[in-house]
Amino acid sequence: MERWPFEHPQLLWLFPVVLVGLSLFLAWSWRKRRWLMGQFVQSRLLSSLTVGVSQARQKARLGILVIAAGLLVLVLARPQWGFTWEEARQRGLDIIVAIDTSRSMLAEDVQPNRLARAKLAALDLKRLAKTDRVGLVAFAGSAFLQCPLSFDDEAFRQSVRDLDVNIIPQGGTAIAEAIDTARHAFKEKNDNHKVLVLFTDGEDHDGAALDSAKAAAKEGMRIFTVGVGTRNGEMLRITDSRGRVEFIKDDQGNAVKSHLNDKLLNDISRETGGFYMLLAGANTVDVLYEQGLSPLPKADLNARQVKRFHERYQWFLALVILLLIAEMFIPERKMVRKSEAILNQPNQELRKAVATLLLLALPVCAFSSPGRGLSQYEAGKYDSSLREYQNALHDHPNDPRLQYNAGAAAYQAKRYDKAIEFLTSSLSAPDLKLQQRAYYNLGNAQFRLGEDDTEAQKKQESWESSVQNYESALKLDPNDIDAKYNLELVKKKLEELKQQQQKQQQQNQDNKDNKDDKKDQKEKQDQQQKEKEKQKQDQQKQEQDKQQQEQQKQEADKKKQEEQKQDQQKADQKKQDDAQAQKEQGEKDDKNNQGQAMVARMTPQQAAQLLDTQKSEEKAMMFIPENIRAKTNRHDRVFKDW
Repeated sequence: MERWPFEHPQLLWLFPVVLVGLSLFLAWSWRKRRWLMGQFVQSRLLSSLTVGVSQARQKARLGILVIAAGLLVLVLARPQWGFTWEEARQRGLDIIVAIDTSRSMLAEDVQPNRLARAKLAALDLKRLAKTDRVGLVAFAGSAFLQCPLSFDDEAFRQSVRDLDVNIIPQGGTAIAEAIDTARHAFKEKNDNHKVLVLFTDGEDHDGAALDSAKAAAKEGMRIFTVGVGTRNGEMLRITDSRGRVEFIKDDQGNAVKSHLNDKLLNDISRETGGFYMLLAGANTVDVLYEQGLSPLPKADLNARQVKRFHERYQWFLALVILLLIAEMFIPERKMVRKSEAILNQPNQELRKAVATLLLLALPVCAFSSPGRGLSQYEAGKYDSSLREYQNALHDHPNDPRLQYNAGAAAYQAKRYDKAIEFLTSSLSAPDLKLQQRAYYNLGNAQFRLGEDDTEAQKKQESWESSVQNYESALKLDPNDIDAKYNLELVKKKLEELKQQQQKQQQQNQDNKDNKDDKKDQKEKQDQQQKEKEKQKQDQQKQEQDKQQQEQQKQEADKKKQEEQKQDQQKADQKKQDDAQAQKEQGEKDDKNNQGQAMVARMTPQQAAQLLDTQKSEEKAMMFIPENIRAKTNRHDRVFKDW
């Protein structure tokens, strides 16, 4: 099929539409103008006012406008005739984009949520990487290659659109899995740079991300991390099948709050020679590509012969310009006498009046709120300067320079918490110099905030954050002498604080040991006193027992004499009883025989009573199986499903 001689032939349908539509509009406006003139000007004066006006010239000017508009349509279609063969070499990078699809990405601390923002940023990166091969890795508790390295823009876009939190069945966040999957995705061994762009909130449940980053760095991979979320974090919510919103809870039943772990992401990028950025503002991806990816050397991916068609739209554009110039210089009136030309004088006065009115209507430029904030800052009125910059931020909330200036004013006003908030927001600035100054001032503000804090633990946390910001500032500008000096000073202060805490802990331990010794000594003395009292009581008890024994011995002797006397009396009585017993022996034998016969003949009532007595003496027997096994606790691995 032969090619059309236009780059955009689909625009040619506008050619008849423009010609017919513009012609009809100009014809209608022509008639409407003449009708309005007849309404406001008397017919006998109309001829005198239009002396020398040529309708043919007016129609010619309108016709020139219609032709120029039609030619402009041809210019937009870009006519092309003739071509030459050229060798086209395509140079680019190999870029793997890894997107976190865990349930923590449903947090709405960035709108509409973290995952949606990450997907939009990935599509923006593909738009900028026109000559680069781009692949996609999705990861949560595990990771897989969603889209291999390819030049196919539509395949990549479709893969990004299909991402959601249910695409990977295993919950959690394993950044190490994503890095390893990206390493295996670079199958071709070439000299091209291997780049991984990681979009995540930084929650790493496996804790092996840094080890994987070091292994990737040895293979020549560079990792650029993009943080999605905020440090304050957000409670995680999900919507069930019935549309009810519920909080995600951990294994202890507590609602989970997800925070941005920018420290881990910064460490990962630093290990591989990349850098970390916070996904904030509309141009984060542009800065990432221009300052991080674009400067990397690119390899020749392929080379082929292509037709280079010659553009011919310049001829039509030049013709349009000539027609418009001709339309400007074609007068509507013929040459008339001077007396007739006087009639145009009112129109000149009217034009002058309109011009004067427009000049008076120009708005007077007032001093801007940022300008007033700067003047107040230079005058030393830092609180007023801070208010001016805050008012300006209501109109321009995403301006990093206003946020930086507000942070500087808050720092001078000794409102260090506000200064940290504004300076952190200014880190999204595309200007690396402004980022460097923001990191430097963040270090100052966090040092002052910790200096004012009376609690040692909070002071230590603030100073450690200050050290990290100074290091970030030196990474962007290694020649910053002030940042080096402040970094060494804060490290020294931090070391002194740690030594002081250790000394305080040692003193507390010594005091505690002394108290324990005194307590033990007192307990020992009390124990000795108790033993003395016990010995004294034992002696008294022994004396009492001795007296009781003597008294009991006397009573026993007396009792023994009385028993001997009674025994003698009993012996005499026994002799008399023996004689009587022999006499009655026969009578007892007869009575015993009669009793045995009565027992043998037991009545039914007596038998029932005997059975009831035996039942009451029975005991319940408990059966315990011998194969009972003790239950054991399960130590299954607990996964964090967010």
